[in-house]
Amino acid sequence: MNSLFSSGFHLGEVVNFLKRSQLVELAFVEKMENGLLSGKNLSAILSDLNFSSNVVTQISLAEHHGNLGQTLDLVEKNLRKSLSIKNKLIQIATYPILLVVFLVFIMLGLKNYLLPQLGNQSNSAVEIINHLPQIAGATTLIFGIAIGYCYWKIKHSSALLVFEKISRLPLLGSLIKLYLTGYFSREWGNLISQGLELRQIFQIMENQSSKIFRETGQSLLISLHEGQEFYQAVSQFNFFSKELSLMIEYGEAKAKLGTELNVYAEESWEKFFFKIDKLMQFIQPMIFLLVALMIVMLYAAMLLPIYQNMSTFK
Repeated sequence: MNSLFSSGFHLGEVVNFLKRSQLVELAFVEKMENGLLSGKNLSAILSDLNFSSNVVTQISLAEHHGNLGQTLDLVEKNLRKSLSIKNKLIQIATYPILLVVFLVFIMLGLKNYLLPQLGNQSNSAVEIINHLPQIAGATTLIFGIAIGYCYWKIKHSSALLVFEKISRLPLLGSLIKLYLTGYFSREWGNLISQGLELRQIFQIMENQSSKIFRETGQSLLISLHEGQEFYQAVSQFNFFSKELSLMIEYGEAKAKLGTELNVYAEESWEKFFFKIDKLMQFIQPMIFLLVALMIVMLYAAMLLPIYQNMSTFK
């Protein structure tokens, strides 16, 4: 759509081209046609197509200030970056999950196939192997409860307070700070690049589905009413990197705040993924070490009874 609008096509021609080219699913184009026949504008049509409220709001504002082409270009770049970040997060999370599943299958295999073949033999290695599934289950349960508790706290209490507390944790806190810094910097940079004022941006944030985004917008709007500068208000949030407020102050002084925030967002994402990679480099050897320990215990479970019998025979 961005390419077609940039080439001078109006909305009706864009919909007609999409229908003829079959680049988009027919049901999708039909909804757009029905929206046009009903007299709806592009933002209302995208809302009917279940686009995110952030995208719909940006398009709606562009329809008012008349810079739709630039807005569509920024939205397209933003969506591509968001998709790239989500794909990378999935790739990073997939590997440790597969390793954990592999460990679980090893534990179940040892318990269900090895131990019955050892008969009534009892030693420390057999006992440890016998209780590995219970240990793994208890660990998983505790981890699940912790995640569920955090989700419940965010949903039923202030997300600002929850993330303030999480950001103080030794390892997870630094990752949360980098993630939120990159996320907010990118969103603010895109909106500022469209020529929106800070008051409009904070009002947009108040209407978003993300609770942390919404509450941050409310807090910033209050700070703005109290006469605080943008960088001063941002410096009060502990779940942002300390450098963010400095980048905002620098960007405002150079009248390039949108550009500076987008550049800083990219740097924050790079640091975030670098730390994730370092963490995976630590987790991978630990899991391999656990596998090696289980193999050692397997041999011990089989060989200890033999040594015991040899000593008895003597």
